[in-house]
Amino acid sequence: MNKIVTKCPVCGEEMCIVALKCPSCETEVKGTFYLDEFFKLSREQLNFVKLFIKNRGNLSDLGRELNLSYPTLRSRLNEIAKTLGYPAEEEKLDKMEVLEKIEKGEITPQEAVKLLKGGE
Repeated sequence: MNKIVTKCPVCGEEMCIVALKCPSCETEVKGTFYLDEFFKLSREQLNFVKLFIKNRGNLSDLGRELNLSYPTLRSRLNEIAKTLGYPAEEEKLDKMEVLEKIEKGEITPQEAVKLLKGGE
């Protein structure tokens, strides 16, 4: 199945849907329908959101499933939030928060070093 085109290929403005049709009974509804923000996500971002929900928001479990580090997961979530129109969150890491994450087993010491250095 093809992904819906959300931006006009000519001018770049947001596209809208003008008709919906039931494949079973052929009923048609015409009007102007705007797409939800989730249509702005790339296929990769949408798959990430699905796995995030499957793992009930547990980044440790998600990291194990995708074989990605905590900083990489946070970065991907931040990109998804920006794509959905939420303001960029400045990463302000509290050293105690990072130490607590190590203690809880949520991140490894190596991931903590990367977090504190600001890298992925």
